[in-house]
Amino acid sequence: MHFDRELDVKGLNCPLPILRTKKALAEMSAGEVLHVLATDPGAVKDFEAFARQTGNELLSRTETGKSFEFFIRRK
Repeated sequence: MHFDRELDVKGLNCPLPILRTKKALAEMSAGEVLHVLATDPGAVKDFEAFARQTGNELLSRTETGKSFEFFIRRK
């Protein structure tokens, strides 16, 4: 999937992945896509809730072993 910016938050635990994602999205333009790499097991629920609460679109999420990948479109 095409993305405009990548954010690696592997090794960080809640709430840091969400806080860094929020900061990265704030620096992006509407419609741009952020690719996030995380390892926090709570990230799936956290990113789903974050997307609902902020209006940003969670385009996809995948899990590979203990690693998670998210694509989020800025509103």
